[in-house]
Amino acid sequence: MASSSSSSSSYNSPCAACKFLRRKCMPGCIFAPYFPPEEPQKFANVHKIFGASNVTKLLNELLPHQREDAVNSLAYEAEARVRDPVYGCVGAISYLQRQVQKLQKELDAANADLLRYACHEINSTTVAMQGIGVVPPPPPPPPPRPPHEQFGNYYHQPSSSDIMLQPSYPIIPWNVDMNVVNQRGGGDNNNNQGNM
Repeated sequence: MASSSSSSSSYNSPCAACKFLRRKCMPGCIFAPYFPPEEPQKFANVHKIFGASNVTKLLNELLPHQREDAVNSLAYEAEARVRDPVYGCVGAISYLQRQVQKLQKELDAANADLLRYACHEINSTTVAMQGIGVVPPPPPPPPPRPPHEQFGNYYHQPSSSDIMLQPSYPIIPWNVDMNVVNQRGGGDNNNNQGNM
């Protein structure tokens, strides 16, 4: 009993379109699913901009699953046109496009600043590391080798075999002046001859 009374009350309450047009809302009203009685301003704006007859014709030409989106689009356009009679929704779209362009420029500038900052930080870090010696300097030259390594086997430690193989004549180093040796040798010979 309660369900029948609620259904009859919902059936008897006209949609916002029929209430605005002051007509009886019949079963199967094309406006009823999209203009509920609690949203009267929605239909008022659509009717003011597009006209009820044009909206009826448009909805009848569409498939049932397309009608809700079409009504929402008409309602958005009608509300924008009421707010801005000159530009309508185009004014809102243009405003949003300008905002997007402005934000894109700010984003590009921020990215450029970030790139410059990163490059500056890398250069500063490199210079600082070189200043405190973190970057290794070039290696020092190797120490001089001992004479026996520079000139091969000319200088070497004598061994027992070397003593056995040493010649009876004296070995004269390459850096000794031979004139001095001859003078010394000649003096010795003269002394020997004088003694003889």
